[in-house]
Amino acid sequence: MKVSEPDFYQYEEEFRDTLATVDEKGKRVWIYPKKPAGYYHNLRRAVTVFLLTLFFAGPFLHWQGRPFLLFNIFERRFILFGQVFWPQDFFLLALTLITFFVFVILFTVAFGRLWCGWACPQTLFMEMVFRKIEYWIEGDANAQRRLNSSNWTREKILKKTAKQVIFVLISLVISHTTMAYLIGLDQVKEIITQSPTAHLAGFVGLLVFTGIFYGVFAWFREQACIAVCPYGRLQGVLLVKDSLVVAYDWLRGEPRGKLKKNQLTVADKQGDCIDCKLCVHVCPTGIDIRNGTQLECVNCTACMDACDEVMLKISKPKGLIRYSSYNAISRGTLKLFTPRVAGYAVVLTALVSLLSYFVFTRADTETTILKVPGTLYTKTDDGQITNLYSIEFLNKTFNDIELTVKIESPAQATFMKIGDPAMVVPKEGILKGMIMIKLPEEFISAAKTEIELGIYQGAKKLETARARFIGPIKFKPKQVN
Repeated sequence: MKVSEPDFYQYEEEFRDTLATVDEKGKRVWIYPKKPAGYYHNLRRAVTVFLLTLFFAGPFLHWQGRPFLLFNIFERRFILFGQVFWPQDFFLLALTLITFFVFVILFTVAFGRLWCGWACPQTLFMEMVFRKIEYWIEGDANAQRRLNSSNWTREKILKKTAKQVIFVLISLVISHTTMAYLIGLDQVKEIITQSPTAHLAGFVGLLVFTGIFYGVFAWFREQACIAVCPYGRLQGVLLVKDSLVVAYDWLRGEPRGKLKKNQLTVADKQGDCIDCKLCVHVCPTGIDIRNGTQLECVNCTACMDACDEVMLKISKPKGLIRYSSYNAISRGTLKLFTPRVAGYAVVLTALVSLLSYFVFTRADTETTILKVPGTLYTKTDDGQITNLYSIEFLNKTFNDIELTVKIESPAQATFMKIGDPAMVVPKEGILKGMIMIKLPEEFISAAKTEIELGIYQGAKKLETARARFIGPIKFKPKQVN
């Protein structure tokens, strides 16, 4: 006899009122997940090796002598795929974040928390690095429980010390790599090769990052996913009944029941689930996937591998716990491309197209002209009206650029740079200066006249800059009838 989903869950709702990692008194319950193994775990291990290789190799990748990726929030300078971005490109950053957010919505609606289980740095480092070291030193879940509950012996001290020392060393490597993405590999080399007092801020930053990573992976662990990460909360409003998630087939598995001694297969009236609870024992967040999709589930597939192994032993087909959706299990139809997915896909395509246009049409330089604060205009002996401006050139390329400024409108205006007449903007740098613009008084017809300046590199025009020219106000005499 198969049990329908509503009948099955009507007596299992209490799981929504508790957390597996917190007891009734509010104290933390330490999770000892059983060591995972199986087809999906092997796939995740290969993906982890690839992604972590990219992460640790990232700071060493260069393009035309510059970092391939750099997120220098301190100097407000970013390099993405060899292209340098500055605060003046903030609208591109805002558009990128909006595009990324829409992508997250689309990806979650279609594939659930696939990101969490396969690509999230928290999961990769916790389950595929730190947890592996813990298994290697302390053993599987039961061995860890026995070790933690035993008295302090020489063996326990050695194991605990070795584990924590390795955790600290790995945290140091992660923190140095992260810092290299923020300030550059060369700056990190200077920090670690020179006295801490020579680069005190950088040295303190490395210590803080190391402490954070060590605290998260050695102690905080799954709480980062359960209590801190906002993505788990977003899942509650983004997932739909067609979303692909790690799901338990209740139609096939219920009613569950234990196998009797020497019994190799389940009874005819019993579901395929033999209530071995291996899916619970391997879960790194301590949940029972048979209760349905839950906030704590990170789609790590450990329960899928554990269940498939049991199904093979009792001569049942694999896939009692598998990637599926609510509708796929209840109705037998898996449909990923829904009207909601199509709508999000259209919006995402439009945003990506718009972002690509702005990125590929972005000018190599950017000019800012502002009136010098506290100044109006002056009048020369030959009847010229002058305005004083501050001018700033931003070079977004990796080469020095020599610029020429020409006034294009009005034609009667003249331009003069104060100080050094040369305008060579350093690579990835800024050149600031002062300029004076003159305009004969007879050609001034309003209090503010728009001046257009052409910015040239040789014969190539790079951009057009505009400035407001202030002149004397002319009053027309009233005619007396």
